[in-house]
Amino acid sequence: MTFFSILCALLIEQLKPLRADNQVYAGVKAFAMRIESWFNAGEQRNGRMGWFLMMAALMLPTWLVYWACMRYNLVFLAFAWNVLIVYLTLGFRHYSHYFTNIQLALNNGDEATARTLLAEWARIDTVGMDSSEITRVAVEKALITTHRNVFGVFFWFLMPLGPAGAVMYRVSEYLARAWNEPDHMRNEAFGQFAAKAFYWIDWIPVRLTAIAFAVVGNFEDAIYAWRNFAGRWADEAKGIILAAGGGAMGVRLGSPLENAPQLLPADAATVDLSDSEADVLPGEEPNIRALQSTVGLVWRALILWMILLLLTSSVVWLG
Repeated sequence: MTFFSILCALLIEQLKPLRADNQVYAGVKAFAMRIESWFNAGEQRNGRMGWFLMMAALMLPTWLVYWACMRYNLVFLAFAWNVLIVYLTLGFRHYSHYFTNIQLALNNGDEATARTLLAEWARIDTVGMDSSEITRVAVEKALITTHRNVFGVFFWFLMPLGPAGAVMYRVSEYLARAWNEPDHMRNEAFGQFAAKAFYWIDWIPVRLTAIAFAVVGNFEDAIYAWRNFAGRWADEAKGIILAAGGGAMGVRLGSPLENAPQLLPADAATVDLSDSEADVLPGEEPNIRALQSTVGLVWRALILWMILLLLTSSVVWLG
């Protein structure tokens, strides 16, 4: 049931992508804002209470519906419920139009349009970005979004919590952003627990995504970049995904600071500058071809996940 639930949800999303501003997401956002207004007293324990309350309010009904369907042998309804939850929690096509339109704009030499689209998607200042930097940021955004909207959801849906696990993952990811990234929430104690909770919830999925990128791409460079360069990102999870993903494609991702050679302080006379390249992230500078490489990498990783899921399901069925 798990394999076909995910497969059906993916097919439905390809035919009718769920808008990122749909009513379900709007309701979750409104609920998160209400929880924050109720509980935010400037202390971490308030954020912890709010986080658990929101999780219970969303996960418990999801699990109870599935449990009731299975308890009374309503297998088809349980299957339909799984498909619905996976469809709502997946976001494979939420922002693909941005990536596609950026790719088309750059192919046509229209950097101004590409910068505008990237600014809308990533919510960053893109003024002055050249084609290479636009490509780099778009690729990074695509890899991170795919992990959090697809592969992370897959992992937790496969866990014993089932559909409730998928809900937990997506909601915890949203709370980690909503209670920490806005200007009025930065450096506040209220959102610290949400960030820590998502770090641990995402700990295994992040590494599985990196392994998937390595398997379907350049394995040696992906693992090398992961082991030696992931720690240069301030966000560990992003560092792992971008280092492995970039290595798998042969593309240098990350800001110049994250790509800079890390040389130990030493007397200038003892430093062999010719060897400094050994400590530079492997791969080429991002170019327009990297956008198509990203699409291929993501689809190959998705197919790998589905094959492994099919094999696992087959063992369960035959066992």
